[in-house]
Amino acid sequence: MGYVVLHLDKSPDNEVPMTAHVARTKMPPNAIPELTYLNEELVEFPEGVADRTEAINHRLEHAGLTRKIGTNQVRVIRVMLTGTQEDMQRIVQEGRLKAWCADNLEWLRRTFGAENVVSAVLHMDEATPHIHAAVVPIVTGERRKFRKTKTDEPDKRRYRTKSAARPRLCADDVMSRVKLKEYQDTYAAAMAKYGLQRGIDGSKARHVTTQEFYRNAIARQQNLQDNIGELLRIEEEKRKAFEHATKQEQTARAELHRTAAELNAVKGELKTERLKNSAAEVGTTILDGIGSMIGTSKVKQQEREIGVLRQEVAARDETVEILQTKIQTMQSDHSQELTAIQARHAAETTNITKRHEKEVSLLKTALSKAVKWFPYFREMIRMESVCRTAGFDDEQTATLIKGKPLEYSGELYSEEHNGKFTVERVTAQITPDPTDKRKLQLNIDKVPFNEWCRAKVEKLRQTLRSPKQRGIKL
Repeated sequence: MGYVVLHLDKSPDNEVPMTAHVARTKMPPNAIPELTYLNEELVEFPEGVADRTEAINHRLEHAGLTRKIGTNQVRVIRVMLTGTQEDMQRIVQEGRLKAWCADNLEWLRRTFGAENVVSAVLHMDEATPHIHAAVVPIVTGERRKFRKTKTDEPDKRRYRTKSAARPRLCADDVMSRVKLKEYQDTYAAAMAKYGLQRGIDGSKARHVTTQEFYRNAIARQQNLQDNIGELLRIEEEKRKAFEHATKQEQTARAELHRTAAELNAVKGELKTERLKNSAAEVGTTILDGIGSMIGTSKVKQQEREIGVLRQEVAARDETVEILQTKIQTMQSDHSQELTAIQARHAAETTNITKRHEKEVSLLKTALSKAVKWFPYFREMIRMESVCRTAGFDDEQTATLIKGKPLEYSGELYSEEHNGKFTVERVTAQITPDPTDKRKLQLNIDKVPFNEWCRAKVEKLRQTLRSPKQRGIKL
């Protein structure tokens, strides 16, 4: 069992932006333009009133107020009525949306007064069907803050008591804490037959306005972009560190190979010298002299250099291992962060897909009902294409679709003859097809369009075949 959603909000001075939002003259990003035609104005405006803002001013001007409206006074209270998304879609699928709207309108008029409810619009082009209502807080009766006159000041000037039946503009009386709780109770009782119940009394949940919703969405998107940028920066640092470590490792290995080659060369020279000395059977004194010369000078020097190089290689190997460990840690952290981002992105994509599927299902249901309830619905769509092909603009096509006659001057195009006909003050109108009442046809001067075009072509042919047009008499 779902919950009712009832939100009341005191309006600021300027109601033009809210009227544009309600009337969809400014389309919000979370609305579906293809479903806007399903929106419906539930309260009829007075004669001469064009929109919601004018309706608010009209009520204030004709309410009988005797006191000038202050610049800081609240002129209208915005009321939003809906329910849990799943339950509202269930109400639509059960075909009870019209009754739900009627009960909402009855509750608004019973609670705030029929004349004070100047506008109520049903929105069907968002994920959850809901109603935006505008209530002008005109009240009567005693004021809530009533100060008694002191009896011990007889000389003090008294003012005439104001009539309690006189209407006055007071949003504080309408939006008192006691009445706000009472609204939630009575609205839940009115919506109980639709499977909706009152929310938790005293809940800390807070309503999020449209502006806050868009602002938070933009902030979340900005945070995601910042995280992606930070990950890219870390990835670039990891790549540079890895390249530097690789170069150091290559340099160390090259030096190690060079040192080993020098050591082998020295050992080869030493072995050759010893063989030569043995073959020549040089005495011990000469051999000791050569050994002393080689061993104490060149070989020991090379061994010391090799030892130093080995220490440097060991230090560099240790540095390479440390860098590789850091690279592995950074790659692991990056993989975890990337996986988390991909998971969040997949969840958001899934939510968007589900919402899109629900909206498409809702659109299909609405279209099937439109075809069922309006027999000429398909024909009206076909006739719109016929009118546009013939050369009528949007405004003229709208007039013809309504079945009204239209006086037209200009060019008419015929697909059958692939040509245009220039006309002057002809009367176009869409009427039911006399041969098939389920279809519509476009008439020009009460003649079906195709027949009218054929007559025009035949007349042109007869004119061309006329003897007067065959040549010039000499």
